[in-house]
Amino acid sequence: MSLELTAPAPEEPSVADDGTWLECIACGAQFAPFEDVRYTCDDCDGLLEVRYASPPTWDDFEGRGVWRYNAALPFEEGVSLPEGATPLHEVPRLEADVGVETLRVKHEGMNPTGSFKDRGMTVGVRVAKELGVGRLACASTGNTSAALAAYGARGGMETLVLLPAGKVAAGKIAQASLHDARILEVDGNFDSCLDIVQDLAARGEAYLLNSLNPFRLEGQKTIGLEILEEFHEDYGGYPDRIVLPVGNAGNTSALYKAFRELVQSGALDVEDVPKLTGVQAEGAAPMVEAVENGWDETRRWEDVETRATAIRIGNPVNAPKALPGIRETDGTAVAVSDEEITEAQRDLAAEGVGVEPASAASVAGLRKLRAEGVVDADEQVVCLTTGHLLKDPDAAFEAGDDPEPVPNDTEAVLEHLAE
Repeated sequence: MSLELTAPAPEEPSVADDGTWLECIACGAQFAPFEDVRYTCDDCDGLLEVRYASPPTWDDFEGRGVWRYNAALPFEEGVSLPEGATPLHEVPRLEADVGVETLRVKHEGMNPTGSFKDRGMTVGVRVAKELGVGRLACASTGNTSAALAAYGARGGMETLVLLPAGKVAAGKIAQASLHDARILEVDGNFDSCLDIVQDLAARGEAYLLNSLNPFRLEGQKTIGLEILEEFHEDYGGYPDRIVLPVGNAGNTSALYKAFRELVQSGALDVEDVPKLTGVQAEGAAPMVEAVENGWDETRRWEDVETRATAIRIGNPVNAPKALPGIRETDGTAVAVSDEEITEAQRDLAAEGVGVEPASAASVAGLRKLRAEGVVDADEQVVCLTTGHLLKDPDAAFEAGDDPEPVPNDTEAVLEHLAE
């Protein structure tokens, strides 16, 4: 199985370009990385991974941000704003309340467009330029469209985004609009939008930059590399567990790939690999369903609903990569209610960490797993938060306190405060 944590470093095939190639995780077919546009295997339609003849060690990294890790990426530099180097927050009150030895929050909302998607786009748009494509496209619940629009604009490329009508937060649509993307609102959910974008890509009408594109995930795996480096610098070791929201399961897949490559190079011992723990909203939880039932694949949910719009996805395309990542690291997956997500969003805000609802799912999931005894009190945990609170200002307003009207008078204000 090509996705085993202990699989050895691959041998370089003849199709490789400077030690880089594409390989199907299902049948093992190998392809040159930049000669043709492809997203899935020509032979079996399986998912592709970017493979390297020389997986990196810690000594290979230099600089700051995503491109610090260019030894683990297809190019030396990309179309950059720049991105990465996001904070690993301490949250002492939340740590004590949840009841774990250590809790840190990796806040990806501090990327240029306010989400982790920037990490994937800096690599993906660079690949698009290498391939010489004209139009970029994605389906999106919001964050992907914002990132693609910004990086497409930076790269001087035409951008097309398909969004489910009435289901995307205003802040995200505003970003895509301002960055001059062409926005199409589809009468359907995210999965319907992705079906259309995949069809457009298959017809050669656009270059797809959803996480089905294996190069997107290369940028996202730098989240895992940063977490390990930052955590090791503070504690002299690695976290026991990383808890993260799951929509299309791209980050779960990407972090697992980062850890596999470090194991292959000898930079990371197998016993030090964090347990990957996925969290979904109860109204959109096909990954949790698959993990709980021991299935090798997810079953598409046609009807999904949650206030956590960024993870309102019923058919996670990266499940074949993510499910092995959860199981090989002895992780798990859990579903949480919208009410639990809102509570976690407030808890993070009380620590000064402002996130959109989907981001707070990681903390809600950790709290639930701790209460159930799945997570132990002596664990050191990192929760990944994926988007800034201003991505969904309406949700932030609903979760927060209401303004209090007062008269235009200082004495009246003091009187009101004393009540």
